[in-house]
Amino acid sequence: MSVLSAPYFHDEEAAYAKLESIVWPNGPVCPHCGGYERIGKLAGSATRIGVHKCYQCRKQFTVKVGTVFESSHVPLYKWFQACYLLCSSKKGISSHQLHRVLDVTYKTAWFMTHRVREAMRTLGFDPMGGEGETVEVDETFIGIDRTVKPKGEKKSRGYAHKHKVLALVDRKTGRARSMVVDSLKAKDLTPILRENIAKESRVCTDKADQYVHLGNEFAAHRVVRHGQGEYGRGPIHTNTIEGFFSIFKRGMKGVYQHCAKKHLHRYLAEFDFRYNNRGIDDLTRTGDALTGISGKRLTYRRVGV
Repeated sequence: MSVLSAPYFHDEEAAYAKLESIVWPNGPVCPHCGGYERIGKLAGSATRIGVHKCYQCRKQFTVKVGTVFESSHVPLYKWFQACYLLCSSKKGISSHQLHRVLDVTYKTAWFMTHRVREAMRTLGFDPMGGEGETVEVDETFIGIDRTVKPKGEKKSRGYAHKHKVLALVDRKTGRARSMVVDSLKAKDLTPILRENIAKESRVCTDKADQYVHLGNEFAAHRVVRHGQGEYGRGPIHTNTIEGFFSIFKRGMKGVYQHCAKKHLHRYLAEFDFRYNNRGIDDLTRTGDALTGISGKRLTYRRVGV
């Protein structure tokens, strides 16, 4: 039987029940006053599916309030389908493909994918690495930064006109963390690395100038010289993070193709999430994504590239 045969992928009541079990594992909680003792589920032919009433503040609510699904008119079971497709596609799924599969408009599919990416985004984090552990650091370039090269200008060689992405991979846990940066200068990158990597860690990078002084910041700094045809000396390599970038670039170039800088951080969150949860099955990964829907409502309406 297909995974998508589960009732909550096709039935609205089953979808609400499934979401309630994820958001309220210990029972309903009022998003307005925080109460949980005097809450009842409303019934009747004129009542919307999933409506509860808090008898402390006298307000009604559903499980979608305060989540990325709030105020959406898309059926909840289609949200579950969208989340599963985005979590199970190794290199992502385009909004055009999603709008055809779910039978919604392209604008709706575009907004849905961004809401799911927001659910995937990690808000808080601990420093990576630790005593005796290795963290790989590297940067890559993607797309065209229109603030540097306005539309219509001839493309030039080099990377100055591209979006800059910095990424870290903790070799022990296998977890990646990536972010959009405005500059690759040492004075701008060093504070970011200091905040994201434990001081006791060993750091592996290529021989780029911005990493020269990292030996002063961490327990050790090991360098691999790609310019000399060297790609590893035993444990000294950046092959793990190169593998992460390989998946990221295949997805961005082959599936998404175009991305404005203001949206790039959410695409990075998507690729980070799938990479960091690659060891589990697709359905479990979807459930993990849904646990991050609360407190991340998006309200913009205009669609950009």
